[in-house]
Amino acid sequence: MTPSSSTPAARQSALKRFLASEAAGGVLLMIAAAAAILVANSPLAAIYHHALHGLSGPTLSEKLGPMTPHLWINDGLMAIFFLLVGLEIKRELVDGRLSSWEQRRLPALPALMGMMVPALIYLTLTKEVPLLANGWAIPAATDIAFAVGALALLGRHAPLSLKLMLVSVAIIDDMGAVAIIAIFYTSSINLIALLAAAVIIGVMFMLNRLRVMTLWPYLLGLALLWYVTLLSGVHATIAGVVGAFLIPYIGSPGQPDDANSPLHRLEHGIAPWVGFLIVPAFGFANAGVSFAGISLSAIFAPLPLGIAAGLFLGKQLGVFGGVLLAVKTGLAAKPRGCTWLQIYAVSMLCGIGFTMSLFISGLAFPGHPGFVEESKLGILLGSLLSALLACLILRFAPKAADQSLEENRQAAEMLQDGDVKRV
Repeated sequence: MTPSSSTPAARQSALKRFLASEAAGGVLLMIAAAAAILVANSPLAAIYHHALHGLSGPTLSEKLGPMTPHLWINDGLMAIFFLLVGLEIKRELVDGRLSSWEQRRLPALPALMGMMVPALIYLTLTKEVPLLANGWAIPAATDIAFAVGALALLGRHAPLSLKLMLVSVAIIDDMGAVAIIAIFYTSSINLIALLAAAVIIGVMFMLNRLRVMTLWPYLLGLALLWYVTLLSGVHATIAGVVGAFLIPYIGSPGQPDDANSPLHRLEHGIAPWVGFLIVPAFGFANAGVSFAGISLSAIFAPLPLGIAAGLFLGKQLGVFGGVLLAVKTGLAAKPRGCTWLQIYAVSMLCGIGFTMSLFISGLAFPGHPGFVEESKLGILLGSLLSALLACLILRFAPKAADQSLEENRQAAEMLQDGDVKRV
């Protein structure tokens, strides 16, 4: 239950709660990914792979075949993850950090360039192997939980303005990733199932317009929408994002959330499950790459090299170049209370692509498990390099002279207005 504005919990900063939950989820994701790698390189590797890919469920779609635990996680549980992504995007667009064009200026350009530059680097390094072109979007995504988790480990070495910039860039990045999945990674279309999805969307839209505030009709609609989307050929996780935008939202001036808002209730209801169960389960199920027989030549093969370079080099160049261009052209102001070196380090931190990159790699190379395994190697290498070097820079980078003053000002604003403006 969402606390009312009269309780102390309601007066807590929504931003601080968001960062705390993302950080905790990011740390748990790191642990799950490390556990998967250890198991995949241990005597338990055969059991691990059999448990994930053994036949275990009904056939919901002829395209997918029998539902294995791996499919339930990637096509089922991850739809709930994308539902949470959609809810967060809608909230931020309506009255959050992206609710006005002025607030969107700074993160928009870095996010767009942070998707384009990695894709160009990937395509350049893999151009000799035409089959690999479909993986261009793998290094274009940022893992917000992993990145915020890394920032949390740095404590006060990462000023609040940088965390705000990272979250805003990552949210726009999520929008781009969802659009890429819907447009470029959709197989043959079942028009009847797609029509059924359109009918369900229409019913949910009418419920919203009629101001139906009870959650269960929307939850039923979301479940039906997921199933028909699975049958349609569009990836089932898109149902989560589309459905999220049909959940009614009530603004909450003067407090972090409105207890009567269906969107707030649903977001708070599923956020712990996503952060502490679904995303770690996805990490454990998808990060288990075996290093047996891997040599330098395998690491520098076109696919892993293209992904690693896209994440490590492309993200930092794209995001930092976008911030620099936006500031120098007067499109947006430089984040206060931080140095250009700290901004560069956070741009590098955007190279942690983990969750979304692993997800896209499975869509990019269906029927090519060897490519998917090579992709995991590149994702792990690029994400690890980005995280380690960015954290080292932030740990030892000199602080801006006004960093403490800026943090105090932002903290005071958040306590004063309940973080409605998201600073």
